[in-house]
Amino acid sequence: MTAHPILDLVRFDADGLVPAIAQQHDTGEVLMMAWMNREAVEETLATGRVCYWSRSRRALWRKGESSGQVQKLKELRVDCDGDTLLVLVDQHGVACHTGRRSCFFRAARGGAVVTLLDVETPPETLYGGPRH
Repeated sequence: MTAHPILDLVRFDADGLVPAIAQQHDTGEVLMMAWMNREAVEETLATGRVCYWSRSRRALWRKGESSGQVQKLKELRVDCDGDTLLVLVDQHGVACHTGRRSCFFRAARGGAVVTLLDVETPPETLYGGPRH
C-alpha cells in the first residue's frame, strides 16, 4: 500500500505524535483534541473511521471502540506548519469521555468557570463505570 501524500506534510514530534483537533464537519463545533501517530493517520485515511494514539495505553485508539461513540472521517487537514491536524468528522453520539458532546465544556467567564454543556450520556453508560 502506498502512503498517502498528505503524510509528507505532517511534522510528527520527537515521540512520533501530532496533535489532532476533531471538529464536527457540518456545524464547525470543536469536539476534542487527541494525538495521532503515523499509523493512526494511515488507518484513519484508509478506513474512514477516526483512529488516535492513546498516550496512556500506548496503543492505537479507535474512537468509539469501547463507548460506541464513533467518529467518521469527512476530511483531514494539515495546518501551515504541518504540526497540527484538523480532523473534520461526523460524530455519532458524544465526543467526550465525560458524556458531553464536546470536551471543551468549561469556559472562563469573568472571575468564574462556567460549565457550558450538560452530560448527555452518563460515563457509566458509555464505559460501565465512572470516569473523570
